[in-house]
Amino acid sequence: MSLFKKRSQPPEPEPVAEPAAKPGGKGRPTPRRKDQQAKNLHPVVPKDRQAAKREARAARDEAWKRQSQAMVTGEEKYLPAREKGPVKRYIRDFVDARFNLGEFFMPLVFVLLILSFGFSRILPQYPLVSFYTVLAMNGYLLLAIADAVWCWTRLRRRLNGKFGVERVKNEGTIFFYIMSRCFMLRRWRRPAALVKRGQYPS
Repeated sequence: MSLFKKRSQPPEPEPVAEPAAKPGGKGRPTPRRKDQQAKNLHPVVPKDRQAAKREARAARDEAWKRQSQAMVTGEEKYLPAREKGPVKRYIRDFVDARFNLGEFFMPLVFVLLILSFGFSRILPQYPLVSFYTVLAMNGYLLLAIADAVWCWTRLRRRLNGKFGVERVKNEGTIFFYIMSRCFMLRRWRRPAALVKRGQYPS
């Protein structure tokens, strides 16, 4: 018998069987939430700031161009929020279909001021001309305001009957919206008038 025994070999580890993938599973480990969030992070400051500014400016210009075109064509999608909706469209069509005294106020004031200035220069012996001019402007302004209020009264009844009281209330104060359009020249209105005179909405 040998004096030195052979050192016993350690037993080899048994291979561990990997768990079989569940039927219908992904077949891969689920990523950790931290890794997934890091993957979805984007830099707040772009690398090329000049390019980002140019892109933002181009996007703003394009949006402004679409909105300006919509103010002429009446395309609902690109109109400002203040002008959107069937209620506002109905108001615009109703006001545009009638003759409003307010829309002639500014041209009348311009003509009367020129006449008043001319008479005061040519015929200074008639100082009452300026007085009557101012009186005529104020009188026409009162008539234009009364006409716009009458338009608002009729239009409000129509809106309540067509869209309901609650929906009309949700549009906010429509009185000043109607007044401002009544006092604007037809060709200067934005959104532009899309109906003819007398073509009232149903």
